[in-house]
Amino acid sequence: MPQKALIFVVALATLLLSACAPAQRTGATSKMTQQPFGKTPAGEDVALYTLTNSKGFAAAITTFGGIVVSLKAPDRAGRAADVVFGFENLEGYLKGHPYFGAIIGRYGNRIAKGRFTLDGVAYKLAQNNGENHLHGGISGFDKAVWKAREAAAQDGPSLELSYLSQDGEEGYPGNLAVTVTYTLTEANELRIDYLATTDQPTVLNLTNHSYFNLAGQGEGDILGHVVTINADRFTPVDAGLIPTGELRPVEGTPFDFRQPRAIGERISAPDEQIRLGLGYDHNYVLNGAAGTLRLAARVLEPSSGRLMEVHTTEPAMQLYTGNFLDGTLTGKGGKVYRHRYGFCMETQHYPDSPNQPGFPSVVLRPGGRYQTTTVYKFSTGERP
Repeated sequence: MPQKALIFVVALATLLLSACAPAQRTGATSKMTQQPFGKTPAGEDVALYTLTNSKGFAAAITTFGGIVVSLKAPDRAGRAADVVFGFENLEGYLKGHPYFGAIIGRYGNRIAKGRFTLDGVAYKLAQNNGENHLHGGISGFDKAVWKAREAAAQDGPSLELSYLSQDGEEGYPGNLAVTVTYTLTEANELRIDYLATTDQPTVLNLTNHSYFNLAGQGEGDILGHVVTINADRFTPVDAGLIPTGELRPVEGTPFDFRQPRAIGERISAPDEQIRLGLGYDHNYVLNGAAGTLRLAARVLEPSSGRLMEVHTTEPAMQLYTGNFLDGTLTGKGGKVYRHRYGFCMETQHYPDSPNQPGFPSVVLRPGGRYQTTTVYKFSTGERP
């Protein structure tokens, strides 16, 4: 059997095995439960899995889009609150939303003009963000129904989601076998492990698009959240939010979060990049060696004391401050999601990397493995 075919058969077998999922995992200190979450218009059953540890930290994840529906973290008094945006039922997600909590693929962020060339072959993608391609296209991984099974883990309940993205889906080449594993640990971490293989050369950039408000979802704006980002440089953008190719130092700019600063302190600064992004909507080049799990960012919400750390093996992270939220969406508990009520920290490769030879490569080839990890760790901290 040719090597390409063998790789694909092995990947497909892995996905088929994933279809057999135990309904519940229970341990002395943690558990995972499953319940129905509705059906898609095509009649596909969608499930909701809830992972809980012994400390009251809990995550609910649906097989539709691999979406993190809720994430309940305790404050400094031990009171838990849901800190991510979402909806109470599948219908809310089916009506459309700005990627709340979803797995993003095949390519997170933007590809200029929806075009790229790989090994001399030109590929055309959907232009679903002005003239550009965004977050995998019209029907990306955020709208797929993923297969679920319990994964073996030593440090807490673990949910493995798998999906086979077929050759030509949304214009991308290659049959791509993807596995995303969510693990909830006793250290109050939500760990996300991404793994993928392909039978043809393709481009890939996976991420999670959760919107956070550490005071609680829908509980006011996030301008008072105090942020630290472990990055000396960022990638400035043009009017279409496509990187110019420059790696610009953050020093002396509103993008310098190397020391703790409130999000709202400089979000309206008279800066061209702030104007183009309508606030922060930019890719940070993280310090340290890509491929090693290291601290990317810390966020403290002063009133609750909730502290979130982001650790990742990825080379970069997008900071987005809910600039396009406009109050037209109502989420869980009747909470209205208004302008700058949430922020995203999307670990990733750089936007438009397929068209930027100076950026780290996002090409995945047969025989290779795409493998990254991101950890969102929750604790409590003192007022700054």
